[in-house]
Amino acid sequence: MTIAVSARRMSTCLAVLGVAVLGLSASVSASPTIAFKVKALPIPGFPGTGDILGAGVMFQGEGTVSGTEYGGSPPPVTEITVYAPAGLKLHPQGFATCSSAILESHEVQTCPKKSIVGPKGFAVGVVSFGGDRVQETASVQPFLAPGGNPEFFVEGTTPVAVEFLAKAHVVSSSLPFGQEFIGEVPLIETVPGALDASFIEGTIKIGAAYKQGRKTISYITMPKKCPKGGFAVKVEVSFLGGTTAGASYKLPCPKR
Repeated sequence: MTIAVSARRMSTCLAVLGVAVLGLSASVSASPTIAFKVKALPIPGFPGTGDILGAGVMFQGEGTVSGTEYGGSPPPVTEITVYAPAGLKLHPQGFATCSSAILESHEVQTCPKKSIVGPKGFAVGVVSFGGDRVQETASVQPFLAPGGNPEFFVEGTTPVAVEFLAKAHVVSSSLPFGQEFIGEVPLIETVPGALDASFIEGTIKIGAAYKQGRKTISYITMPKKCPKGGFAVKVEVSFLGGTTAGASYKLPCPKR
């Protein structure tokens, strides 16, 4: 049995996990616990990228949320803000974009290949299926939208059909940070009147590159310098009901 899902508040920052925190955990007053890891990886097919100062990079972010306050699951995440290290740069110029009309119609298979700014990741959630709460795994793929911000297409097929577009936007921040990646996680109602879907874990990958002559142009570039003690990173998460969690971490400096 497959149930179509309506996504209320189509915006998010699942992609921001791609530049989240390494070995980070925090508890909040209502008891949900968050944990994140991030890896700086080479961009497939582009030598000289990865965990290297000043180089192009693909981030793999891994996150979990634990709790039992919401029908035996953690409360739904409603907003995520990630404060990225100073010096990290985004370069959307030269990449293609996928039109808002295509993204919002979910016909992402027709998006230009050059608008895909990372391989597929995944998100595991708890959804309502009949009278039960069950886990579902959905794919998460980042696309570059008009204006240069990433948008994520999330798709699950079983036990319920889930499709929604998750939007993010980036603003400048103050030192020791450089940029803030901000978004709302949509509330997903799988069965009318039932509990909304809860996020429990996921892995997101974001980072892409193209060749301009012999030069590699990357969407995300590592800072050129690393401060003593590592890069400052902070994350703030809001849950349905108003509970929040925040934590800071020092991302280790690259070895080269």
